[in-house]
Amino acid sequence: MEIPELFKNILLNQYNEEITNKIIEGYSKKRKVTLRVNTIKSTIEKVKEVLKNANISYTEVNWNKDALIVENVREEEIRKLDIYENGEIYMQSLSSMIPAIVLEPKERENILDMTAAPGGKTTQIAAISNNNAMITACEKNKIRADRLKYNIEKQGVTCAYVMLTDSRKLDNLFSFDKILLDAPCSGSGTLYITDDVWKTFNEELINRCVKLQEELLIKALKILKKGGTLVYSTCSILSKENEEILNKVLKKFKAEIVPIDKSLLQDVPLLPTAIEGTVCVLPNELYEGFFVAKIRKMS
Repeated sequence: MEIPELFKNILLNQYNEEITNKIIEGYSKKRKVTLRVNTIKSTIEKVKEVLKNANISYTEVNWNKDALIVENVREEEIRKLDIYENGEIYMQSLSSMIPAIVLEPKERENILDMTAAPGGKTTQIAAISNNNAMITACEKNKIRADRLKYNIEKQGVTCAYVMLTDSRKLDNLFSFDKILLDAPCSGSGTLYITDDVWKTFNEELINRCVKLQEELLIKALKILKKGGTLVYSTCSILSKENEEILNKVLKKFKAEIVPIDKSLLQDVPLLPTAIEGTVCVLPNELYEGFFVAKIRKMS
């Protein structure tokens, strides 16, 4: 299927022809299977041993000691393993592991995951904080919230509480040390050329997402403690859903961008961004397109 002219023109306006062609080339690549070791229940050494014994080859990830790239089988084969059934691993894209790492969750911190289902980032936050943070995980859809609860339990997370609510409606009396806002978006970083979703990819979809993202970001900054950290991320590569939202909303608050240390993301292919210190991942065979920004609330 051809990429719509509308989308191609958005990319050309935002980047240039060379980068646009790289992005479109990335959409044509079949993404490799990647997983995260759940350190609440297992170790990287054990998982490697199990994979070796099952004749499954893997590659390590320079910037994430808990991640592996599976080389010779698809996800269905991994799901047959006991380590999957027991919740010792979690199938997760490499790009979507970046926000929780950038958030740097610590033990005993009060942390909000604003749009938490299906739970990949919630359980990763729990693992990084040794299952000792106080995590509130919000999800407004009942079916998705049930899936979130299932994954939290399967991964052995005991420090997370699921709230069946739209996080835009959270009381402003709430106060969090850290917030992850992995905002719903157009998904422009995760697509394949063959996806049917291109048929419904239009300006209206982007504008709907932008409205929701803005409302969520405003709420996040209202309930973040002074000196607290907010990580804003999307699986979109469009500045309208990323830098433009940040520029618009941050003007209304005393908040600043905290530069992400790109040297920590060794080998991650990055796109140029309009805000210094933010990162946007180029989609390819290993990575989904993904935007991440770190924000500190000053007062």
